[in-house]
Amino acid sequence: MKIADICFSYGEKIILNHFSLELPDEGITALAGPSGCGKTTLLRILGGLETPRSGMLDTPPAHRTAFLFQENRLLPGFPAAEQIRLVLPRGDDPLPWLEAVGLSEEAKTLPGELSGGMQRRVALARCLANGRDTDLFLLDEPFTGIDPGPARSLMDFLRSLNVPALCTAHDAETLELADRIIRLEGPPFAPTATPQSPHSVPPGT
Repeated sequence: MKIADICFSYGEKIILNHFSLELPDEGITALAGPSGCGKTTLLRILGGLETPRSGMLDTPPAHRTAFLFQENRLLPGFPAAEQIRLVLPRGDDPLPWLEAVGLSEEAKTLPGELSGGMQRRVALARCLANGRDTDLFLLDEPFTGIDPGPARSLMDFLRSLNVPALCTAHDAETLELADRIIRLEGPPFAPTATPQSPHSVPPGT
C-alpha cells in the first residue's frame, strides 16, 4: 500500500503537502511524532475516513481496514464480552478475544466499572475481532493508559494475527515494541518518509 503526492488541509492549515509513503505489507509499523503533528490525519486518510485534496492512494483490490480510534467508543450499557460479540459472526465466542487482552475475568463487567487501561484493552480486542479478515489494522494510540508489560503482550498477540498493522505513537515504550518506525515531523509533513529500525529513533521521540 502506498500514497503518492498527497495534499490535505483543514481549512488553511496544511497537514500533508505533496506527501508520499510506501507501507510495508507485514509486521507492525509505528508512526512516530509529537502530539498534533498529523499522525491521526494520515491514519484517517489511509482508512478512507478523510479524502485528500490531491494525490494518489494505491491499495489492493477489495482492500479492507479495521480502525481503532483514540476514543474507546464503548457502549455504556454493554459488558465487555457483549462489546466484542456485536462485531463477531452470530454464534462466535467473544471470550478468546478477551482472554488475549488479559480480561477474561471482566467479561460481564460494564465499561464504567473498568479502569481506563482496561477500557482501552476492550476497545482494542473489539477492533481486532472486527478486523479478523482485514488487510490492515489502523490503530490510533492503541496502548494509551496501558502499562508496558500488558502492552508487550498485546503487541505479541497483534503479531500473531499475521495482519500488517500501522499504529500511531509518541512514547518510547511503544516505539521500542514496533518492527519499524516511520518518523514524522509537521505539520506539514515532509515530502517523503522512510521506515526505520526502532533503534534508529532517539529515545523520547
